[in-house]
Parts: sequence; C-alpha cells; structure tokens
Amino acid sequence: MLTIVSCLAFMGFVAWYSWRKTRGHLSSASGYFLAGRGLTGLFIGGSLLLTNISTEQLIGQNGLTYAGNMTALAWEVWAVRGIILLAVIFLPMYLGGAFATMPTFLKSRYGEGTGRLVSCLLMFGYIFIWSPSVLYSGTLALMKALDFEGMTGLSQTQSIWVITWTIGIVGSIYAISGGLRAVVISDTLNGIGLLVIGCLLPIFGLMALGEKLGGGIGTALTEITTTHTEKLNAIGTGSELDAIPISAVFTGLMVMAIFYWSTNQFIIQRALGAASLKEGQKGLLLSGFFKMLIPFMAMFPGLIAFHLFGPNLSPNDMAYPALVEATLPKPLLGLFIAVMLGTVFSTYNSLLNSSATMFAFDLYKPIFDKKADDRKLISVSKIFAIITAVVTLFLAPNLVHAADGVFIFVSKFAGFIAIPIAVLVTLGLFAQQLRVPPAAAIFVILFHILTYFILVWGLAIFGLKITIHFMHVFTILFILEALILVAWAKLRPHSKAYLHLHAPKVPMNAWRFSMLVSAMLLSCAALTYVFFSKLGFAYKDGVVAPSFLTLLAVSLTICFAFCYWSHVWLQPRYQRYIYRKYS
Repeated sequence: MLTIVSCLAFMGFVAWYSWRKTRGHLSSASGYFLAGRGLTGLFIGGSLLLTNISTEQLIGQNGLTYAGNMTALAWEVWAVRGIILLAVIFLPMYLGGAFATMPTFLKSRYGEGTGRLVSCLLMFGYIFIWSPSVLYSGTLALMKALDFEGMTGLSQTQSIWVITWTIGIVGSIYAISGGLRAVVISDTLNGIGLLVIGCLLPIFGLMALGEKLGGGIGTALTEITTTHTEKLNAIGTGSELDAIPISAVFTGLMVMAIFYWSTNQFIIQRALGAASLKEGQKGLLLSGFFKMLIPFMAMFPGLIAFHLFGPNLSPNDMAYPALVEATLPKPLLGLFIAVMLGTVFSTYNSLLNSSATMFAFDLYKPIFDKKADDRKLISVSKIFAIITAVVTLFLAPNLVHAADGVFIFVSKFAGFIAIPIAVLVTLGLFAQQLRVPPAAAIFVILFHILTYFILVWGLAIFGLKITIHFMHVFTILFILEALILVAWAKLRPHSKAYLHLHAPKVPMNAWRFSMLVSAMLLSCAALTYVFFSKLGFAYKDGVVAPSFLTLLAVSLTICFAFCYWSHVWLQPRYQRYIYRKYS
C-alpha cells in the first residue's frame, strides 16, 4: 500500500505543478510548441537530462554492461561532443534564423521537397522506432518492479500489453494537453527524482553485495575492482565483451552525436525555446555534466548485478529490473516506480510533441491549409499526436521479439535516419556557398535508405556478411554522401545561391563561459578513460596499476592547460564572431 501511495503522490504532484505552470501559455503556437521562447538554462538542462535518459538506456545499457564490459560508456561520455557542437555552433544558426523546426532550416537550404522528406523521415523514426522502444523497455522495468504477473495472474505477454497501454495513454495526456512547457516542467521535476533514485539504487546494490560477501560497501567496491576486472575496461579488449569498438568513438559515434544532439528535433526543441542564446548555451552545457552522471545510473547497476546474481540472468536486459526488485527498500519502491514512469513519460512526451510540431509546421500548414492560425495548428497537432500514440501502443509490445536487445535495436535502426540528416545539416551550415540542388539532397536521402539496408541487413539475406561494425558503416556512408552532394553541386550547381537570413527573435549574446565549460566537458570525457583503462580500475593485479597516479597527473595537467587556453584565448574570439554575425 505504501508503494502505491508514494507512487501516486509523486506523480500527482508533477501533474498538478505542470498544469499550474502552463495555464495561460498554450493559446499561441509559440507558447504551445516552443514554450513561448522563454525557457531558462536550468529548465533546459533539467529537461534535457530526463529527455535523454530513456528506459531503453537504463534497461539496455545495464544489460550490455552486465553481459560485457564498460565499452558502452562511449555512447554516454562522448555525447558531449554533440552537445558542445549544438551549444556553440548549431544553436546560434538555429536561433539566428528563428527556425521552429530543423526541417524548416533544411527547407530553406535545400527546398521544400527536402524539408518535407526529412520531416517524414524523422516522424517515421519517432513513431516506429523510438516511441515503441521507450514504452516497451519501460514496461519491462515496471513489470518486474511491480511483480505484475504475480499480482494479477496475467501471462507475460498479457502483462506487457496492459502496462504498455496504461503508460502510453497517461503519457499521451501529458504531452497532448500541455504542449512543450508542460513537458519541460514535468521533465525537470521528474529529473530531480531520477537523480535521487538513480543514485540511491547503486548504493543499495553495493550494500546488498557487501552483505552477501560478509562486509559492507567497501567490501563490495573491492570485489568489483579486483575480480572480473575485464568488465571495467572502457577501451575494450577486442572480444565479444565489447559492446562497441573504441575506433567507433572517432567514426560512427561522432556522426551519431551530430545527429542526436545537433539535428534531432526532440532534443533541439528545448534549446529552440530558450529565452536567449546565452540561456540556451547554459542549459545545453549544463546537460553535458548531467550526461556524465548517466553511466552511474545506466551502467554501474549492471556491474553490481553481475557480481550479485552471477552471469546467468536471461535475457541480459533483466539485470536492472532484477537489481531493483532485490535491493530497493519497499518504502522507496513507489517513488522508483513514479520516477521510472516519469522517465518513460518524458521521452515519450517529447517524441509526441516533436512529431506533432513537425506535422503542423512542415506538412499540414504548407500543404493543406496555408492560412491556418495558431488555434487551428494546435488542434491539428493534437489530433495527429493521438493517432501517433495509438500506432505506437500497438507496435511497442511486439519488440519482445527483438533479437539483439532493445538498445542495439534502436541504435541500428537510427542509422536509417541519422546519417543523411547529419550530412545535410552539416553541409547546410558549414558550406553555405555550396549550391546544392534540391534533387541532390532528395537523392542522397533515398540512396542512403537503400544502401544502409543492404549493408547492414540485405547482404545477410544472400549469405554475405560484412565484418565491420555497423557504427563504421555510419561513417563510410556519411563521407560518401557528403562527396555526392559536393560533386553534384560542382557539376550541376543550383541556379540560386543560398542566402541565410538572420531573423533572431531572442538576444544573441554568447555565454561568456561557453568555451571554458566546453573544454571542461571534453576533459571529463577523456579522464573517464584514464580511470576505466588497464592502468586504472581494469588493472588485473590490484585496484589500479602502480603507474596510475603518474598517468592521472599528466592527464590532469593537459586538461587544465586545455581549459585555460579555451577560456583565455578562444572565448574572446568566439564572442566576437557571434557578435559580428548575429547581433
């Protein structure tokens, strides 16, 4: 009973506070879709924290760590590169042109046909890939935490369908009734709860492991850092334990970071609602530090589960739910369930809201009703969001058949969408003198969809197997498609030159600590690999190697010098650049 009461109490508070803060802000399209362009850095950062921590990460990455090692860390810590690029380069371009959606920018750069095709591509991903995976992985966690099968007597399949539909319906009400402001406020409140519970679970897990070993938390930490130390290796061993090769940090992961953080509508929509460029940069870079906390929540529990339960959990994605069920005190279980639901709601809400935004602005208004006013656009977007929600509710339970696990499923299928969009946006922003015809942009998108399918899945149908990791396929296609666009523009340039119109609707002064904080984020990412290396915690003959302190001292010195140079030399030049170009 206490579990149910605490769960409902926290969820009720979040819903009430979000409703209270959105009253009077939803009558205009700007208020509904972009929160009236009045979001501060703290709300942007908090919202991005929970929007980015989705259930397929908590479930999937803990499963990867449980079965393998810390190489999955690369997905998290090196995401700061995409965050930095969005904060210091892409965001000024977006706000400077006052774009409501990323496809709107592509339409201005490559023509209406390209913008609409990209909108359709993104909406396809949101509806058929990300939304179902979020609902399904959240269902797994809650089904285990609630012991839903034992409580109701339903089968596993029936339980998945019931929980999925319950989560989906409630989450849809959040997004459809409140727009972006409601999503952002609920994100921030749930983010606080997620940080508390997410940090408490590893502690309770360590306590349980220590008790099993006849000691305490110190005993558990010693066990983790001195036995099976190969699981603490983030650089990788070149074996089946590696979730991702270290070389992918410099190839496919970089491309994914550009797409996910710099061009992905349901991420950048927070920053597009910023009160100013400075507030947008503050929020984005703050989210980078939040990002560094995610491995503690999305990977460390998987390590604890391995030492606590052994290697025989099946499937691997059950590591996180099993740890919750075994270690979390009952009085906190209700709060955990509420926070997990908040995590599902956050990402699901964001996907619905972003899909509705793109449909209203990029498809409905220009094609079906060019004179549609704000009230009409909001009404249409809500209808579209309802239809989208129903589709995802039918798709999500069927992900139980995903052979590689939910996280790899999402990562692979994201390749259909991420690469062509990243290519088009990157060239569109950094090669503005390149006169790319709209036909070339459309060709590259269609070429990518077909080629990516053939390389990753199609050849296997004919018994052929490509030995390179699918992340390297990302980079190969990124370079190839960029070359196609450049060659096409040189041989058959578009008749009209592209003119980027500066029409900012918010103050465009850069944050004076943007370069320093960016350097600090990159330094933290690099230092993470110092700790989780064969000379660090993955050292097989002790906690760390004898030379670890020397390596750490040298690394810290380099990082300090890099941060100092970024703030003293780079920051003034960056601020002058922003002032000259946008003010």
